[in-house]
Amino acid sequence: MSARTRRRPLPLVAGVVVCAVLGATLAACGGNEVDVPSYDVAPSVRTACQKLLAALPDEVADQKRRTTEGSDLATAWGDPAIVLRCGVGLPEEFGPLSSCQRANGVDWFVPDRIIEDQRADVVMTTVGRSVNVEVRVPAKYRPSLAPMTDLAPALTASTTVVKACQ
Repeated sequence: MSARTRRRPLPLVAGVVVCAVLGATLAACGGNEVDVPSYDVAPSVRTACQKLLAALPDEVADQKRRTTEGSDLATAWGDPAIVLRCGVGLPEEFGPLSSCQRANGVDWFVPDRIIEDQRADVVMTTVGRSVNVEVRVPAKYRPSLAPMTDLAPALTASTTVVKACQ
């Protein structure tokens, strides 16, 4: 070994390796929550949403449930996340002449532009129920109807039909 070659002390090298491994582990653990911005709803809607959220399945479209942060009126499954938000209003695109898709007794509105573009993420909203929910389904899961059918039992048990979609 020449006089100019220096060795780094073993504790410094070991410390760098430990920090790198620990940092990667913490990053993997910390990125597990799905961030859903909070929004306001009436107290009666909040109560109905809490009932619905408690009844939702642990899996949707064969994806496991994940924790969300930001809103206590939302939940998610899978990665990329299928996100359900409870207590939402009807989409701007929904009107008296809009068509709906019915799955296991639940009417869903999906905008035509999303139905036509199979590469687009799906945003579907229940229609005509005591509480509306919006479900965002990443394009990765298309064209599966599994989210609609997997969520139907909880929706029919926890919400009521106010007016069927025409």
